[in-house]
Amino acid sequence: MTDLNQTALPKYPDMTAKTTEIDTLVIGAGQAGVAMSEHLSKLGVPHLVLERQRIAEAWRSGRWDSLVANGPAWHDRFPGLEFDDLEPDAFAPKERVAAYFEAYARKFNAPIRTGVEVKSVVRNADRPGFTIETSEGVIQANRVVAATGPFQRPVIPPIAPQDQRLLQIHSAEYRNPQQLPEGAVLVVGAGSSGAQIAEELQRAGKQVYLSVGAHDRPPRAYRNRDFCWWLGVLGEWDAEAAQPGKEHVTIAVSGARGGQTVDFRRLAQQGMQLVGLTKAFKEGVVSFQPDLAANLARGDENYLALLDAADAYIARNGLDLPLEPEARATFPDPECLTTPILELDLAEAGIRSIIWATGFAVDYSWLQVDAFDAKGKPQHQRGVSSEPGVYFVGLPWLSRRGSSFIWGVWHDAKHVAGHIATQRTYLAYRDPAQRQAETDASNASPIQPVSI
Repeated sequence: MTDLNQTALPKYPDMTAKTTEIDTLVIGAGQAGVAMSEHLSKLGVPHLVLERQRIAEAWRSGRWDSLVANGPAWHDRFPGLEFDDLEPDAFAPKERVAAYFEAYARKFNAPIRTGVEVKSVVRNADRPGFTIETSEGVIQANRVVAATGPFQRPVIPPIAPQDQRLLQIHSAEYRNPQQLPEGAVLVVGAGSSGAQIAEELQRAGKQVYLSVGAHDRPPRAYRNRDFCWWLGVLGEWDAEAAQPGKEHVTIAVSGARGGQTVDFRRLAQQGMQLVGLTKAFKEGVVSFQPDLAANLARGDENYLALLDAADAYIARNGLDLPLEPEARATFPDPECLTTPILELDLAEAGIRSIIWATGFAVDYSWLQVDAFDAKGKPQHQRGVSSEPGVYFVGLPWLSRRGSSFIWGVWHDAKHVAGHIATQRTYLAYRDPAQRQAETDASNASPIQPVSI
């Protein structure tokens, strides 16, 4: 891949030489930062994008080896560029996704500077804008866009045991089954990451215990349409707020091996041991909440609700899509569901590894502005923060349910860029007296002789 530093940034001086001044600074060159740069470029907003590693680094090195996009290629992309080497319904491997964003940035000559870490952002006290300390010097910017996304700090809950006999890693550190020692594995968390990792380990011959909490479980596809299509036509992607009580419910969906519906009963029939929410560890014994049946029932309810909504949409619009009665067939309840495991001796079960698929937290310790609530959560309206001149892009539910998907990030960035362009228009306004003074100054300028 070509480094954009040389081809896209000839007009910017060496940041170590002197203070760089720019209208808008975008921090992060993942999908959110690339989308912001495109929209700012279209609107003529001078800007610079800083990335501490490489473009789309989270796709390159922040996930396991076999990861693919959770949405098909026709859906998980920006409007201006297709995956021309993939079938529309294929799921792009992570390396291909990273290459896509690098190519997209090159397409409009994005002003991205890689290998630069932002240390702090502080509002100026005696002049407009912000002072940004970086690993390569100081930047003065009128506006700052935080495009670092939601996956900044892996979270392992405090219940994790202090046991040197166990290999414990977060899903962000997991790469492949060969990474783990011999023995069984406990995977804590059954969202998209946990479910996919657990199945990969099972297919590699590992005995897997999967701790399943509350979750949504949509069909991968139904009646010849991917669930991304269904959520689109049903208006779910544009929902502006999560349903009450589901704000933190994870979603179990996978594009692995061509895309399959995540079915926990099927995994159990294949030998995986399902357990409820992980409760505590004590003296080598792990205990689980007695909620496995309830969690699976709620996931099934979510699954069937989408099938019902899809059937109703087809009937209402007279679509000719094939029936799929087998989608409503269910595997029998496995023994681990009818006789739930509430405690497990790790040594007796042969468990030598724990993978914590327990999500991420944001880390804005570098952004030292008044844009956060008491819990450190960004305060914003569709990415426009409570601190004038500070913006957020790339966060879940920034404006809608689809904000966490690639196409949703692109649309959110368009709105934020429009807000920035509007603010620049106001600041460029000159009242009649100022316009007259500028005209007088221009007229008073001496005429320079012209050489012929």
